[in-house]
Amino acid sequence: MSRLNRFISGIRVLDLTRHLPGPLATLLLADMGAEILKIEGPAGDEIKSLGPQDAAGRSLYYEAISAGKRTLSLDLKVPADRERFLALVDTADVLIESFRPDVMPRLGLASHMLRARNPRLIYASLSGYGRDGPLAAAAGHDANYLAYAGALAGNGSVQESSLFYPPIADCLGSMFGLATILGALYARERDGHGCDIDIALADVIMPLQVFSLAELRATGKQPSRSADLLNGGWACYRIYATRDGREMALGAVEPKFWRAFCERADRPDWISRQSDPMPQHELVGEVTAFFADMSQAECVEKFATADCCLAPLLDLREAVAHPHHATRGLVTRA
Repeated sequence: MSRLNRFISGIRVLDLTRHLPGPLATLLLADMGAEILKIEGPAGDEIKSLGPQDAAGRSLYYEAISAGKRTLSLDLKVPADRERFLALVDTADVLIESFRPDVMPRLGLASHMLRARNPRLIYASLSGYGRDGPLAAAAGHDANYLAYAGALAGNGSVQESSLFYPPIADCLGSMFGLATILGALYARERDGHGCDIDIALADVIMPLQVFSLAELRATGKQPSRSADLLNGGWACYRIYATRDGREMALGAVEPKFWRAFCERADRPDWISRQSDPMPQHELVGEVTAFFADMSQAECVEKFATADCCLAPLLDLREAVAHPHHATRGLVTRA
C-alpha cells in the first residue's frame, strides 16, 4: 500500500450522494484511505438502473463507482432509521450529500442541526445549482449546467453545439468537492472546527472559462464556434481527420512545437503563419489536406520522433492498452 492510500486513513465519511459527482468524490477519498459508508434509501441508488449489467445482474456503473465503500440502507423518514443515522453523524468526520436544498431540512437534518450535534463535522453539499439563487430548486444534469454556464455556446461545429463526454461539470464538481473537503480537514486540524460547504455543479464551469471571461470583460468578445484559439479556429490546435477515417490531435501551441511539426511535415512555409488572424480557414484547409493524405498509423510513424504535441485519437479500448496508462497503473480492471 502506498502512502497515498493512507493520506486520510481513519477519516469517516457518510456518503448520501447519487449518480456520478458525489460518488466519484468519495471514491477518490476512499483511494486516499478514508472509510466511506454509503447511505442509500430503500430503493437504492438510481444509477443501478442505468447502463449495462454483469452476468449476476449488477450494474457495472454502480459497481465501479462504489468500489471500496460499505453500504447501509436507511429510510431517513422512518424514526428508527433516522436515529441510527444521527448516531453515525455523531462520529463522522465528513458528510456529503447531493440533494436539492430543501430535502435535508425537511427531514430535520439540516447542516446547522447536524453540526450542532457534531461541531467537528464537515458538511458538504454537492448540488446542481447550490442552496440559493433562482435555480436552487431546479433539477439538472451535466448538459444543463454547461448550457447555463455558457460553455456549450463556444463548442461544436458552426452549425450546432455539442455535448462533452465524459460529463465535465459532474467530474469537475467531484474535484471541487474533493479539494474543499481535504482543505476543510486540514483547517480542522488547526482550529478543531468543522464547516459547511456548498458547491453547485453549474458554478464549477466558470473557472474553466477564465481566459474567455477575461477577454469578454476587456473587449466584449465571446467565444465563437470553430473560430477561436482553443476551439478549432487555430490551425496549430485542432483535430484533423486521416485517410482511414481516424483522427489526430495537434496541440502545437508554442512556436517551437509548431516549428517542429512544420519541419517534419516538410512545410516550412507554414511556420510564420501560426499567428495569422483567426479563424485561420486557409491554413486549416492546407493542414487538413496534409493529414487526409495519410492513415493514422502513418501519421504516428512519421511524427514519432518529432517533439511537436501530436497524438492519435484513441478509442477507450486502445487508451486502456496504451503503454502510458499501463505503466502508470491508471486502470486496474477493464
